[in-house]
Amino acid sequence: MGTGRLDGRGRARRGRCRATARSGVNRFLQRARAACDPLVARRSALFDLLLAMVTTGVELGVFFDSNTRVGVLPVVVTVLAGSTLLGRRRAPLTVLAAACAGAAALIWLGYAPGGGPAVVALASLADLRDRRVSVAALVPTMLYLGLASICSPPVTIGAWALGSYLQTRRRYTRALEDRAATLERERDQLDQLAAQRERTAVARELHDIVAHSVTVMLIGVRGARDVLPTEPRVAAETLERVEASAEQSLAELRRILGLLRTPDNSTQWRPPPSLDQLTELVAEYRGAGMPVRLEVTGEARPLADGLELSAYRIVEEALTNVLKHSDPTQVTVTLGYGPTRLDLTVEDDGGGGDPAPSSGGHGIRGMRERAAVAGGSLDTRRTVDGFLVAARLPVGGAV
Repeated sequence: MGTGRLDGRGRARRGRCRATARSGVNRFLQRARAACDPLVARRSALFDLLLAMVTTGVELGVFFDSNTRVGVLPVVVTVLAGSTLLGRRRAPLTVLAAACAGAAALIWLGYAPGGGPAVVALASLADLRDRRVSVAALVPTMLYLGLASICSPPVTIGAWALGSYLQTRRRYTRALEDRAATLERERDQLDQLAAQRERTAVARELHDIVAHSVTVMLIGVRGARDVLPTEPRVAAETLERVEASAEQSLAELRRILGLLRTPDNSTQWRPPPSLDQLTELVAEYRGAGMPVRLEVTGEARPLADGLELSAYRIVEEALTNVLKHSDPTQVTVTLGYGPTRLDLTVEDDGGGGDPAPSSGGHGIRGMRERAAVAGGSLDTRRTVDGFLVAARLPVGGAV
């Protein structure tokens, strides 16, 4: 696992923290909106009351500004027609019909209404109902108010246009809010997927380190115990190698855990394993008693850090499986550098033991995942004498 990738995990972790903070802010805003809903409803009711009073007052002003003597009945009709505006949000079409009926009643009583309630009701209908409904109501309302000489068609059309604009504006704002909420949900989902990928990558890296080191130490300790009575010097050398392997694994674990805990990349860490260290890896397994040799074909050259790490871990896991599950007389690790591909093979003659026993293990699956991350593939199969692990990793270019 390269330092850059682990540093990237630090950035991903900070991104997840920001996502968590965003989610908390969003939940707070939703609760705040829910708490404000009753206040908004009260404000809407107060606005409707004020609108009804103003409209009724303007309509009554039309009567009192003229020389016509105003009786009680036209005032009552006007107040009733204006009061219907209080229900404009629940039944705007009914309110429009009631306002037009009130205007007709005033004309029948011999008065000239101003048409204020009808105009406001038409604007409310255009604002609160489907466009087809408001257009269907516009034509007869405009003809009625115009033929009755209550108000001219431009006034009626202007009221309808104002209501339609308010509806369009409100729908646009709502669409923006829905889009923002959708994007927020998608960001949260992407953050969760990124967190899952990070957990998988960390688990895979820890498995490689722990499985390799514990297996080597276990085999070394068993070998030292067997030869201790007869060859204490060999036992001491074996235990020294076990100690070195334990220290190296502990350093790797500290590196990973430290990078996961540290929110920045200010600390310098030990570089990840690369193909240059395969010789040391093979020598370590040879010291643990495995008859393993390394063959390199083609022109060796530096590759991308992520590719070299994947290749190293695949070889390490394959050798660990051989050490755990078979007793070979010869293990061959082949590293082939091609123009566009890196070929890795680990083959043993240990009798075809299954490297993935039924007790459960993640070795082969982890190797396949590493090969897939590098854009390559992994093939595992039994041979006549043993088992073969072959990886093909594309080479994007030397670095």
